[in-house]
Amino acid sequence: MLILAIDTALEACAAAVLDTDAGELLAQESLLMKRGHAEALMPLIARVMQSAGLAFTALDRIAVTTGPGSFTGLRVGISAARGLALAAGKPAVGVTTLSAYAAAIVSRNETVPVISAIDARHDHVYFQIVAGDGSQLVRPGVAPIAEAIAASQFGAPHLVGNAASILAERWPTDATQPVAVDAQPAPDIGWIAWLGAAADPETNPARPFYLKAPDAKPAALPPLAQAATS
Repeated sequence: MLILAIDTALEACAAAVLDTDAGELLAQESLLMKRGHAEALMPLIARVMQSAGLAFTALDRIAVTTGPGSFTGLRVGISAARGLALAAGKPAVGVTTLSAYAAAIVSRNETVPVISAIDARHDHVYFQIVAGDGSQLVRPGVAPIAEAIAASQFGAPHLVGNAASILAERWPTDATQPVAVDAQPAPDIGWIAWLGAAADPETNPARPFYLKAPDAKPAALPPLAQAATS
């Protein structure tokens, strides 16, 4: 199976082509950035596809990160994945950023729980907790940092994600300390591709996985406008 994986959810613009039969990435590129994904993505995908030596019609599916993450970044990646999938006549599947972060750690066959954490701002994080074998301990959610830290009840965890350092800095001194802290700005694009290969298109659609509403709210109408609409 040939998979094109796309990620613009967090602080990277990345793409890769995975050949599952060969068990390797044919091409990949990742650019760290907080803004500018819309301008960088399509040229980056073109370079990756050229490096892999493939036409889009040769792909079996397209995988894309669906969040949680930047609302703007998610729209860029998901729109590109859907458009390419439609043009190539191939399915598009979604992969959450939290599961992609965890996959790299779970693959090491460690026995400790894995906490994936993404900065949600305002003293909150998006997080999920899985056991060393990948089974779910705490489902994905958004919560105050203190609540996420309460996960110390599961034992010394492996922290991963762009908020891993935030949790580590606030970890209580009287709790079992984390065994490792991987503060990655974005998940590994290779693991996004592998998760995309394993995903069922029927149950993992390429649509945003939001855990909270956008911070931005419509501006209130001025008094005169309110009077006119009342």
